Amino acid sequence: MTSSFDSFAEKYDQWYDSTEGRAIFDSELKCLRSACPRLEGRWVEVGVGTGRFASALGITEGVDPSPRMLDIAKRRGIRSTAGSAENLPFPDNTFDGLLMAVTLCFVNDAGKALGECRRILRPLAKFLLGIVPADSFWGEEYIEKARNGHPIYALARFRKASETLDLVTASGFRLTGAASTLFWQPAQTPPGEPEIKTGIIQGAGFLGLLFEKY
Repeated sequence: MTSSFDSFAEKYDQWYDSTEGRAIFDSELKCLRSACPRLEGRWVEVGVGTGRFASALGITEGVDPSPRMLDIAKRRGIRSTAGSAENLPFPDNTFDGLLMAVTLCFVNDAGKALGECRRILRPLAKFLLGIVPADSFWGEEYIEKARNGHPIYALARFRKASETLDLVTASGFRLTGAASTLFWQPAQTPPGEPEIKTGIIQGAGFLGLLFEKY
């Protein structure tokens, strides 16, 4: 299995160690923790990439289509499996929780991917979703970069928060919690401490959305 992310897996991972990357990651991670303070039972990250989020949140299993990304995730202690979000290599009702952190915008068929996520989750399992809304300064920045041929953002389809909510709830999930962050603009210096607000705040550059399978 190959992936468009293979050719820049190392560069992608190194970005998290930059000043901007560190500030964004810290904010997004704190936001996800605010939306879901306790990750109980067996969890998996779909679109685990290089394992940054999974490792920080204590998730030990991940799936991704990029072998090079998975190699880096394995070095972080993630039990990594090759596979796509649209065809997850797990039996029905396997997990108590599932994380997708800035992954839904990169899948080819979001509806099918969400159906697969629901399939491998047990009844009343948690689904923690991290998104960059299209109608935010950060979403607009990434969309503009995509238009200019950015190798990562050109692969993405960013959606408004309302569009994502409709898509996920139509796939058999109900929203049970939310948190928002990234309130500074891309050209600004990030604040010293990540600012997290409860709920879905208009204009926030990142949302942590917690759903439950029903």
